[in-house]
Amino acid sequence: MPDWLAASLITLLKAILVILGLLTGFAYMTLVERKLLGRFQLRPGPNRVGPFGVLQPVADAIKSIFKEDLQVTMADKLVYTIAPIISVTFALVAFGGIPAGPAGSLFGENPWVYNLDAGLLILLAMTSMGVYGIFLGGWASGSKYPMLGGLRSSAQMISYELGMGMSLLGALMLVGSTNFQDVVYWQAHNGWMVLFQSFAFALFLISAFAETNRAPFDLPEAEQELVAGFLTEYSAIKWALYQMAEYIAMFTASAFMTTMFFGGWKGPVFLDKWIAGISDWPLVWFILKMAFFIFFFIWVKASILRIRYDQLMRFGWKLLLPLALANTMLVAFYLAFVGGVQKVAGAYQYNWTGWGLWPLALISLLALLALLYFSDALRRLYNKARPPAGQGSASVSPVLRQGGD
Repeated sequence: MPDWLAASLITLLKAILVILGLLTGFAYMTLVERKLLGRFQLRPGPNRVGPFGVLQPVADAIKSIFKEDLQVTMADKLVYTIAPIISVTFALVAFGGIPAGPAGSLFGENPWVYNLDAGLLILLAMTSMGVYGIFLGGWASGSKYPMLGGLRSSAQMISYELGMGMSLLGALMLVGSTNFQDVVYWQAHNGWMVLFQSFAFALFLISAFAETNRAPFDLPEAEQELVAGFLTEYSAIKWALYQMAEYIAMFTASAFMTTMFFGGWKGPVFLDKWIAGISDWPLVWFILKMAFFIFFFIWVKASILRIRYDQLMRFGWKLLLPLALANTMLVAFYLAFVGGVQKVAGAYQYNWTGWGLWPLALISLLALLALLYFSDALRRLYNKARPPAGQGSASVSPVLRQGGD
């Protein structure tokens, strides 16, 4: 068998395994989320189908497959059908470029589907394409509520993609590469990126909630105003595909934050003294770190109420984007006047002496603490004060006047 054919078949097999893993993870993550939400809200959660409710995802899958697939009279049939497929396809493709271990560590093969020098940029591009599935689904439904939900989602995701990308520029300048393996090895030599870019991590984390449409930023499917948003006219397996894309996007965001800020697949090196090579085990540390972020997504959903749409947009444009830009300028200033990055023996190192990156880490931490301390004052930027009772425009819905102050 030619080498190129063998390599292609191995890549195809890894892609199939990743897809099966993500789909299985989606199915049982719905159960885990419902169980955790039940615990948070002092109720049992799903416990009727199978022992401890473990067969609930199977029942949900059967229901989605055999449920009647409603056809909307005014819908654009082709786009209406393709839209959820677009969302789930790009969500799956984005995950394949994140490494889950060192080269050759998975039975002699690389634990990733594809490895590109511009891997980080490709992942951001793939996640950005998901907005097309949501907007096209809303437009093709031929109904006003899905259309409004699609428009709101497009504006939300595009707005927060700017802050998300800008918050990563500081880390990219430190590493000097957009390849995920370079990012992981840089952190192995210098420490987790979150130590030096804690402020940028906080901004990225907030953007990730908005980008994945998770609470408190789940405005595209806000049932108070839009019934179910862009999903209103979808049912059966098409609806399930959108849900699948949302959960896979959450997996991708968790894997991305693990790789970019928390050392990726690399485990604690001090454990090598007791078990040789345990810090380089593929999948183990990667999945554990991912699980923490997935739990955090669910925890936030159970803890924080949905904000208003106008607050969401003001927060993204008036606060998050300027702060991400300020962080980028700070890192650029520090590198320009303190030192720079050079590649020595295949590893990225700094050509300075003395304190190294720790002053930058301290400044980043102080910026994060200042943001938390002045959070109440900063709310005025993205939350306009309500007019006194009996005043203001009568055209504003009472629903929009509630909460958020």
